[in-house]
Amino acid sequence: MQLIRNRLEQTDEAYAPRRSVVAIGNFDGVHLGHMALIDCCKELAADREAVAVVTFEPLPMAFFQPENAPARLSTVYQKLGLLQAAGVDITWMMRFTREFAALSARDFVEWILVRRLQASHVVVGEDFRFGRGREGDVALLRRLGEEFDFRVEIVAAVMNDGERISSSGIRKSLAAGDFVKAAQWLGRPFRMEGHVIRGAGLGKTLGFPTANLAIRAEPSPLNGVLAAFSRVEDGPWLPAVINLGRRPAVGGKEPLLEVHFFDFEQDLYGKRLEVQFVAKLRDELNFDSIGELVEQMKKDETAARACLAKTGLPG
Repeated sequence: MQLIRNRLEQTDEAYAPRRSVVAIGNFDGVHLGHMALIDCCKELAADREAVAVVTFEPLPMAFFQPENAPARLSTVYQKLGLLQAAGVDITWMMRFTREFAALSARDFVEWILVRRLQASHVVVGEDFRFGRGREGDVALLRRLGEEFDFRVEIVAAVMNDGERISSSGIRKSLAAGDFVKAAQWLGRPFRMEGHVIRGAGLGKTLGFPTANLAIRAEPSPLNGVLAAFSRVEDGPWLPAVINLGRRPAVGGKEPLLEVHFFDFEQDLYGKRLEVQFVAKLRDELNFDSIGELVEQMKKDETAARACLAKTGLPG
């Protein structure tokens, strides 16, 4: 997959070697609604044209209202991996800046879709908006398509049990600990991943050693104490109890994902871990003493073991 990672420069240089079929969107999580856009692109492109995706980092909402930034369902690396696995030929990960936000709807079409990607078709959802102040809609996109010689395909919302699949809906499911519904809408289980970093070593001192991962996609869509399976460098899935958050009981500041494997001792610093969540056990709590914290950690481990013993290993 060809990756374009830059700001918009108004030149005539084409990124697509031939005409392309282009889908546009945030693609956070690359859920089943996003996959419908990509599948439409692939059908239209066949073997003649490239399948291209235009997406944005940071997400526009996070850029305009960082204090209300939506929780992230995927890291940049996860998003790219999912797009590549879906069969996308070109991903333009546009740097969302004030200059880009000021681009008119017409200039967005001309400089991105026409000059750079040589679009033959543009595939979007029913509620698609684009350009400065969200001035452009599907009707305007169709008119510009007639002018610049590309067709517009509108993909209907993908439904599940009468609900429209969306990133915001998946965020709500994860926050509520409903990992089954989140997986149904994503088309796969929700997972986090990262490399183990060095922590303060407090967990080991308390008898609960942890492998610590920095939160790479913030804000996180879930937090608290969770039962999960985790694996090291694509090895076997192992049961674990997770603390995901800022650890108020020990004065933590930065968000951290702490993985405590059961009956397991290895030096994991620098290793890549992947985590698949099964159930939320409780929210993060503060405690009056370290002794109370340790007692609660024991209860959490017991609850996680019982939960995971009834759950099949991830596929």
